[in-house]
Amino acid sequence: MSKLVTIYGGSGFLGRQIAQAMARQGWRVRVAVRRPNEALSVRTYGAVGQVEPVACNVRDDFSVRAAMTDADAVINCVGVIVSEGRNRFDAVNEAAAGRIARLSVEMGVPRLVQVSALGADANAKSGYLSSKGRGEALVLEARPDAVILRPSVMFGAGDSFYNKLAGLVSFAPIVAITGGRSEVQPVFVDDVARVAVMAAGGEAPSGIYELGGPEVMTLRQVMAQILGVIGRRRLVVSLPGWLAAIPATGLDVFQWASGGLVTNRLITRDQLRALRVPNRVGTGTMGFADLGITPVAADAVIPDYLWRFRPSGQYAAIKASAKKLRAR
Repeated sequence: MSKLVTIYGGSGFLGRQIAQAMARQGWRVRVAVRRPNEALSVRTYGAVGQVEPVACNVRDDFSVRAAMTDADAVINCVGVIVSEGRNRFDAVNEAAAGRIARLSVEMGVPRLVQVSALGADANAKSGYLSSKGRGEALVLEARPDAVILRPSVMFGAGDSFYNKLAGLVSFAPIVAITGGRSEVQPVFVDDVARVAVMAAGGEAPSGIYELGGPEVMTLRQVMAQILGVIGRRRLVVSLPGWLAAIPATGLDVFQWASGGLVTNRLITRDQLRALRVPNRVGTGTMGFADLGITPVAADAVIPDYLWRFRPSGQYAAIKASAKKLRAR
């Protein structure tokens, strides 16, 4: 019988890519999510019955244990970038990661892959990065043989990085950003998924892998890259941290005052703190090169899905070509 992998958070941006890749390799894939009825599309990733969504609450031992029954490998992609309600940083990024690792030992699961984040550090000032760091510590405490992946910001069709920024510059003549000098190393989601698949299959040695693309860029350079791809001209203004903190604080307070009815997904104070940490691969760490993988650059991929933000959308290339025609 084919091997079985349980992917916690398998309906998310990275999780979907991992599920498809593992299905192509013949694995049976169990996608553990909070709302399986909203993840039915994952069934199309393989043959009938090969990929199945199942209900799971990563904050509950019984639910997590049931989802990994008979699994040959477990991949944890669950994570929150905004703390809200019961899905707080400490409950999801930290405690849930430790729970999955601990139960994988009890259930005798051979391999565990934990998806963390570049910059994860238990002592970080950012709640997100510190919770990721503590989550890593709990995973390694239970499973020293685990493979931990620390990707930089990921890009690909449906991402929340390039698509979000392109959406901003597509309608506003002046775009204000904060952390214009902050460094990122955008990484193709398919490349990260490839490493996760290798780790689940025992093809990647245990340890921490920092995964970044071939280019280190500032956020201002990313904005210039996007404008070049979508063919627009915009004035990009970098806001100082103290000025950006004003609307971030207001939005955070509004979220708190709403009692959880409204979530601040624009900019939070914690995200401002995270921007102060370079989001790039460190020296002396394992990465793509150790696995024989050459990461794909963003320029080779983003034009395939950012075209919808061009002034003429899918017809931009045709109109540009038509301008070169001479009337007879």
